[in-house]
Parts: sequence; structure tokens; C-alpha cells
Amino acid sequence: MHPTSSDQSRRNDDRGPTTTLGDFLRQETTGGRLLLLATAVALIWANAAPGGYEQVWGAKVGFGPDWLHLHLTLAHWASDALLAIFFFVAGVEVKRELTVGELSGWRAAALPLFAAGGGMIVPAAVALAVSRGAAAEGGAWAIPVATDIAFALGVLALAGAGLPTGVRVLLLSMAVIDDLGAIALIALLFTSGVNLVYLLLAVLLCALYWWLHRRRITTPWIMVPLAVAVWVCVHGTGVHATVAGIVLGLLTPVAPIGGEKESAGSRLEHRLHPLSAGLVVPLFALAAAGISIGAFGDALTDPLAQGVFFGLLAGKFLGVFGGTWLVVRLGIGTLPNGVGWGDVVPVAMLGAIGYTVSLLVSQLATADTATAEVASTAVLAASLLASVIAVVLLRRRGRVHHPGR
Repeated sequence: MHPTSSDQSRRNDDRGPTTTLGDFLRQETTGGRLLLLATAVALIWANAAPGGYEQVWGAKVGFGPDWLHLHLTLAHWASDALLAIFFFVAGVEVKRELTVGELSGWRAAALPLFAAGGGMIVPAAVALAVSRGAAAEGGAWAIPVATDIAFALGVLALAGAGLPTGVRVLLLSMAVIDDLGAIALIALLFTSGVNLVYLLLAVLLCALYWWLHRRRITTPWIMVPLAVAVWVCVHGTGVHATVAGIVLGLLTPVAPIGGEKESAGSRLEHRLHPLSAGLVVPLFALAAAGISIGAFGDALTDPLAQGVFFGLLAGKFLGVFGGTWLVVRLGIGTLPNGVGWGDVVPVAMLGAIGYTVSLLVSQLATADTATAEVASTAVLAASLLASVIAVVLLRRRGRVHHPGR
């Protein structure tokens, strides 16, 4: 992000002109490439040796007594545990933006909020309409509501050179809010029953995490086990365990406390971004994107797949662009400096890259493996097509901003 907090300003003095957003995008460029590579490997692996793929990711690995429910498949460790790190980083990012960053004022925050709101409501409506009600079963209408932060920013970083910085700020902010909404839907829709004992323990441990940060007690050998304990308790509640990551991220201070040179949020973000973008997200893609090529043919005629596909590709584009237009039209928010409506078009298309979180929701919202595979196929197809279209749009806008290129 832009240097708006005091800890960021101090870093600028030490390391020269830089921004948190710039650092984030540099890491996401690498993460985007690794994500594409992991997707390709998963597709090749799942089709060349489907038995081996299923055997590896279906293998159970666990520890502790049975009542902890920590004997999970490798695929579940990837989606439940690793993605919690990804959402922790996202939580820190959005908290900083809403408190000390680009979105700290209401008018600034309104634009991505409306864009994200449209980007959730319209895709769900399109999915329900196109699927002829099939998306209503099991909450599958929620599959196209998310935007993949890593993938979308990776595409923007690779193809959007020369665009105003505000384009990146808008996309990142909208995508983070989108994913927060998706995680809230996961907690509401896909929780069969809440274990109140674990819930109480999770709340108490989260309060301890917040208190320790306020007291500036951030020793890793205390905070890491505490974060793991929070994750175990959230997992035990029956709520999807990735919620632990987003909650801890939002509880992490993003401004220096008591004379600190750098906030705890900035330190943790700096350390965890490479892990999140370079390992966590690609590993999840490797576990989730292993779809049979034959499923693409089945998806063409499947109502649910059609709903998910058009919900992402058309619904997301219309929702993000429409939400942005509405908030500006009503005078509630304004476009970032230097950003025109021609720049909002590729941002809206980048929002249609659902991938990581949409794949997660497709696994949770479908009743059987075959249906999950068809829904995941639609997510993958829509995300890849949206990426291609976005690259074309970004290249064209780059030439508009820099005619000599």
C-alpha cells in the first residue's frame, strides 16, 4: 500500500522509496507464476496418474487424541491449515487499509466495499438463474462470490505494467473484502453444528492474543503455539478452520505501539508473505486443481457448472463494474487518482478469477466427489478464461496510458 502509517514511513527512510503494496505485488508476481505452475502440474498429474494423485492427497496424516479431530487427509491439511496462513496475511492487509491506509476514510473505503458487494451479489444471482436452481442446493451459489487475490494480482503484475497505482489498490482492496465475505459465508453456510466449549476456548485464546500484542509480548515461541491453539479450537468448533487465520489477522496491530519502530502486523506480513504466496497457495492449488479432462465435457451440459461458470465470468464482471459505477454515481465514493473507467474494466474482469477460495467453497458446498469435480472444473475454466481476457484488456489500457509502448 501507499506509505500512510508511521511504521511504513520509517521503513521508507531506511530502504528508500517503497510501498507495502509494491512489496505485496512483487511477491504476488512470483506467487502468480507458482500458482499457474502448480495448476498445470495438478492437471497433468491427475490425468496421467489419477490413482496416484488421489492416493497422495487422500492419505491421512494426523496427531493427538481422536477428540481433537486432527487426523485429516493431506488435501484437508492444505485447505484447512495452510490456507489459514493465507487468510491471516489477508486479514492484516485489509485491517491496515481500513485503519491507517488507503481506505481509512469512508469515501475511500466505499469504492471497494461497493465493488466487492456487487461482486458477491450479482455472481450469486447469475449462478442461481443460469443453473435453474441447481446452485441453491448446499449453498453452491456461494462458489462464484470470491476473487483469488494471488492469481488476480499476479496477472495484473505481469500484464498491467504502466497502469496507475490506484488500479492495484482498487483490485487488492476489492479482492480482500470479497474473500472476507466468502469466509463469512463459509462460516455461516457450511457449519453443521458449533461446539460451544471449543468456541469459548477460541474466543479466550483470541483475547489473549490481542492482549499480548497490546503488551508488546510478541515472542515467537509464545505467539506461534498460541496461534496454533486458536486454529485447533476453531477447527474443533465445526466452523471452517480458515476463519482462525482471518480473525487473528484482524486482531493483529497494524500501527506501532509504545515506541515500536515497526508494527507487529508489518513484521508478520513481511515474514509470512513469501510463505503464503510461494508455498501455501501453490500447494493448495496442487491439491485442489487435479481435475479430470473428461470433467470439462461433463461441465458443458451440467446446470450447476454452467451457473458457476457464468456466475464468475459474467456475474463477477457485471457486479464489480456495476458496484463501482453505482458508488461513484451516488457520490458516495470516488475513483482513485489517475484511474478512469477504462481501467475499471480490466479490474472487474480480474475479479472473475475465483480460483483458490472458489475451489474451497466448491469442495464444501457439493455433496459428492463427482459434483465437486464438475463445479471445480467450471471454476477453473472461468478463472483461466477471465485471466486471458484480462491480459488483453490490461495490455490495451497500458498502451492508452503509454502510447509509445
